[in-house]
Amino acid sequence: MASLNPLGSSLDLRKAKHLLRRATFNYTKEQLDTFVGMSATDAVNSLTADVAYTLAEPYDPLPMEAPDGYWISSPEHPNTFDGQFRKRAYIAAWWWYNAYNKVSLKYKLSFFFHTCFTVAKDDGAGLSPFFYDYLKLLDFYALGNIKTLAKKINLDNAMLDYLDNTQNNKNNPNENYSREYLELFTILKGEQIGDGNYTNYTEIDIQQAAKVLSGFKKQWDRNGNVDPDTNLPMGYAAIGQHDTNDKTFSSAFNNQVITGRDTAATMFDELDDFVEMVFAQEETAKAYCRRLYKYFVKSKISAEAETDIIEPLAQILIDNDYEVLPVVTTLLASEHFYDADDSDPTDHTIGAIIKSPLQLLCEVFSMFDIQYPDPETEQLFFYRNFFHWFITGGFFQPAGMDFFNPDSVAGYPAYYQEPGFDRNWFSSNTIIGRYILVAGILTQNNNYAELDTVLFVENKIDANDARDPNLLIASLTDLLFPESIDTDRTDYFKTFLIEDSDDYYWTGAWLQYINTHSQNDKNTVKTRLDALIIALVNAAEFQLM
Repeated sequence: MASLNPLGSSLDLRKAKHLLRRATFNYTKEQLDTFVGMSATDAVNSLTADVAYTLAEPYDPLPMEAPDGYWISSPEHPNTFDGQFRKRAYIAAWWWYNAYNKVSLKYKLSFFFHTCFTVAKDDGAGLSPFFYDYLKLLDFYALGNIKTLAKKINLDNAMLDYLDNTQNNKNNPNENYSREYLELFTILKGEQIGDGNYTNYTEIDIQQAAKVLSGFKKQWDRNGNVDPDTNLPMGYAAIGQHDTNDKTFSSAFNNQVITGRDTAATMFDELDDFVEMVFAQEETAKAYCRRLYKYFVKSKISAEAETDIIEPLAQILIDNDYEVLPVVTTLLASEHFYDADDSDPTDHTIGAIIKSPLQLLCEVFSMFDIQYPDPETEQLFFYRNFFHWFITGGFFQPAGMDFFNPDSVAGYPAYYQEPGFDRNWFSSNTIIGRYILVAGILTQNNNYAELDTVLFVENKIDANDARDPNLLIASLTDLLFPESIDTDRTDYFKTFLIEDSDDYYWTGAWLQYINTHSQNDKNTVKTRLDALIIALVNAAEFQLM
C-alpha cells in the first residue's frame, strides 16, 4: 500500500536530487551535499523558513533619460506611468530573481498557488502595481493558510480586474468570477450528474455566490485600502452595489443560507461566511491535495494513492484548518514521495515529471552557476536585455511557457489538462525552444549570461574524475539526471569528449590545460565540454525530475 510514513533511511544522492528539484527552484551541488545523509524529515523542515526577499522591489531602467526606477513605491498614481506591459515583465523578472536565489519551499508553493488562483499578467490583470500586489499576496501565504488566501484573493485588485468581479453589481450580476472560484480555484466541479449539477456545486450556487461577491470593487490608487494582515493594497466594498438579500445555496452545500449584510463593513463578514462554507466541504480539501500531489509527485493518481495518500492528506489539511505546511511536509518526507513504499517498478515517482521551462531554466542556471547581470547595479541589462529579451522572449515563449501569463484562467495545461498534464510542455512547437537555452548561453557574445564549462568542471568535479572521461560523465550525470545511466549512454556522451579517439585523448587534453592554464589549452577542452554539456542538458534524462 502507498504510505505516508516518514522515510526511514537517510537521503542518498538519488533521493536528495529528487527532493531538491521538487521542492525548490535552486538546484546546486553544494545543497545536494548538504542533503545527503540527512533524514527526509530534517531536510524538508530545513526548507520551510519564511525567507525574506533578496531583491526588495522591481526597478524600471527606462526611459533612458529619466528612469521610472522604483515606480511601485512611488506616491504617483499607478496610471501616470507609461510602459505597463514592460513593467509587468520586469515584475516577473523581480519574482524570478527572488525565487531562484532561495533554497526554500516558499517560492515553489507560491507558484503552486499561482496555478490555483490564476491571473494572467498581460490579459486583464490591469496596471503593473496590481500584478506586483498579486504576486506578493501569493508569497505572503505560500507557507501559510490556503483558506485565508482564498479569502484575500477575492479583494486582490488584479483578480478583481482579471475576472470582472469589479463589474459585478446587484442589478447587473456578473458570474464570471464566482464560476471560476468554484470550478477552478477551490472545490472544483466533480462529475456532472444532471443539468447544471456538477456534484460539488450547481448553477444555483454560482448565481448565489455571484450575489455574495457583488459590490466588491477595484481600488485604483492603491492607497485607499490596505489589508491589515498583509499590508497590501486591496479592493473596497461598495454597499450600494451589493445584493443585501439572503443567499440560499443548493443541497451540495446542505442548503446553507448566508445572511445578506447591509453595510460595507459587514459585507466582509458575508464573504467570510461564503468562503467558510466552501472550505467546510471535504471535497475542497481533497481537491487541493490532489493538486499538490500532481505538482510535487506525479500527474497520475492511482486508486491506491487516492485512498492511502490523498484522503489522509485531506484530513491533515482539515485538522490544521487548511494550513498548507503540515500537508506538504508530510508528503515530501514520506515513503511514497521517494517511491520507497512498494517494490512496483512501474509506479516510480523519481523522474516522473517533465520539467516546466521555469524549472529547466532554474536548474541550468543554479547548477552551472551561470553569471548574469546584477539587478541592483546593472538594471538595464538585467531587466530588459537578460530577462525580458533573452529569457522571456528567447526561451520561455518558444518553450511554451508565457511566464505568469497563461492563455486561460485554467492556467498552464501542464497542471490541469488531462491526460497529458506535464507532457503538455513537449510539442513539435516547443521542443526546439527547450533545446536552445544552454546553446544560446554558450554561443552568444553579449551581456545576457555566461557559462564557463571549464570552470564548472574545475570547481565542481573531483580532480581525478575530471581527467577520466568515463568518471567525468558519471559525475556529471549523477548531478544532472534523476537516475543513473547505463554503459551505452555513457559511451554516447563520451563521444562529445573524444570523438573517434581513445579515452587518453581527453585525459591528455585536460591535464595539459591543468598544467598550463593557457588560453589555447582552455579553448581545446572548452570546445569539448561545451558540446558535452549541451548534449547532457538536451538529453531526455535531463528533461525529467
